[in-house]
Amino acid sequence: MSPSLRTCLAASPLPRLEFQMLWQQVLGVSRAWLLAHDTDPLSPAALAAYQVLEARRVAGEPMAYILGHREFWGRDFQVTPAVLIPRPETEFLVECALNAIADTAGPHVLDLGTGSGIVAISIALDRPDAQVQATDLSLDALKIAQMNARSLGAKLLFSHGNWYDSQLGSKRYHLIVSNPPYIDAQDTHLVQGDLRFEPVTALTDGADGLDALRCIVQGAPGHLLPGGALCVEHGWDQAAPVRTLFQTMGFIAVASLRDLAGIERITWGRWPA
Repeated sequence: MSPSLRTCLAASPLPRLEFQMLWQQVLGVSRAWLLAHDTDPLSPAALAAYQVLEARRVAGEPMAYILGHREFWGRDFQVTPAVLIPRPETEFLVECALNAIADTAGPHVLDLGTGSGIVAISIALDRPDAQVQATDLSLDALKIAQMNARSLGAKLLFSHGNWYDSQLGSKRYHLIVSNPPYIDAQDTHLVQGDLRFEPVTALTDGADGLDALRCIVQGAPGHLLPGGALCVEHGWDQAAPVRTLFQTMGFIAVASLRDLAGIERITWGRWPA
């Protein structure tokens, strides 16, 4: 007789929630359905499909890559190993960006290093009057971002290139936003946990973790309108040096915002009007 979900759970090395999420993926059902049918016999095909997913998770692969999606800013985004997994702290970057253009009608917004598009798409959907452009050096990442934009009904422009070298021309923006690679190349976390599976070029700049941030901050004045804002995400211990970068370039009203854990995670400032 084929085993049931209850039997499989007792033998699974995974936590209950992950076990249930994988079975939802295999069977295409809700968690409520699983709970109501946990004694039903499972088909051999379903068991085989689940075992493949379980083996991937046991090997450490992130759930987001196994499931192929992750929630961000109240929306479901597709993710693959070509892009970073959306993280809750990046929602503070979206909040900062939206606040920065709250009083601007029809703002022009530039998202540098868009990855899966979570920041640019969230801004575009929350501000339908905005003209949003998103860039990335990775063509694979841009494909994921474009798929997310289509599936969520967001209208924005995507460009291929590295930071400001992305067919931007002489256009200037009311807001530049970015979640760049900011982990020091020597940080041992890069070979631990979920980070082992994520694209290394989206995690580290290959230097001290501030190299990409320097490029973004130093290049921003040439692409911002007077009174425009720059918002960036950075590492837990980088707020002070990032504020110094902003101030050295001449930004005003420079401030760092704390996440729910009290960590200064986002820094922003305005270019003088």
